[in-house]
Amino acid sequence: MKTRLFVFSLFIAIAVFMTEQASAFELYSKDFKNGGYIPPLFSCLGKDISPELYWKNPPKDTKSFVIIVEDLNAPGGVFYHWSVYDIPSSVHELKEGTKEYLQGLNDFGNIGYGGPCPPPGKPHRYYFNLYALNISSLGLPKGATIKAIQEKIRSHILGSAFLFGLFKR
Repeated sequence: MKTRLFVFSLFIAIAVFMTEQASAFELYSKDFKNGGYIPPLFSCLGKDISPELYWKNPPKDTKSFVIIVEDLNAPGGVFYHWSVYDIPSSVHELKEGTKEYLQGLNDFGNIGYGGPCPPPGKPHRYYFNLYALNISSLGLPKGATIKAIQEKIRSHILGSAFLFGLFKR
């Protein structure tokens, strides 16, 4: 009986450890909390610049990162606000208003960040999705479409983390 209890306890401990390890990849910002409101500075009502982003504990063997920002409440379906790709694995932050690394075409029709700018009414949810990849480059030029980026990363994702913020006008 003691042996079974020990084995069961060991199994639970390993499961908890693996769950903690799997959920350790984290994306956060000092500009807003997960689930909180995004300050107007980072929207069309402000300077329309990207917030600072930080991440920690990426999966082992990560060679690069991709960030995709989307509005899930847009009237016409998902609206893409930003994509940054070919971020080296040694990088664990993006500064406010960054122009570094390759940036894709957003749904405003511009390359780079386009901040929250929903129609007046209820708050919209903006997801900042961070993907850790097992390749160092997507092989795409500056200004790639979200569709091209998503197709390239599909079979190379080692892990992901997200941060979401709210914004309303």
